Amino acid sequence: MNTNSFFQKIPQNWQELFRFGVVGVVATGIHYGVYLLLNLWIWTWLAYTIGYAVSFCINYLLTNYFTFRTKPSVKNGAGFALSHVINYTLHILLLELFLWIGIPEVWAPIPVYAIVIPVNFLILRRFFHAKK
Repeated sequence: MNTNSFFQKIPQNWQELFRFGVVGVVATGIHYGVYLLLNLWIWTWLAYTIGYAVSFCINYLLTNYFTFRTKPSVKNGAGFALSHVINYTLHILLLELFLWIGIPEVWAPIPVYAIVIPVNFLILRRFFHAKK
């Protein structure tokens, strides 16, 4: 079976969701890896923030070119940045909550990702499909 014909039968929304998932796994892996590495030497919140910033840059490019098949622009860049201000705020608040209730530092980001990733997809989709 030709993979192109297979994917053409899948609705566009589901294709985007799948590509978002792939980009999310890559970005989350980068974020988590940087966090774990830096958390050995610096404050937890700072390690988490630096990991977030590194993954943010890669995520923006992949979201444009791969997920939504658009080109970077001021408009979608601003929307991406705004969505990630909201996203980052949720990340930090939830990270602190999960640390406070006793989840170890190594595992605390996992439930954070489970909550904020779906929220981020909905926000980003709105910005990348906004009418010009």
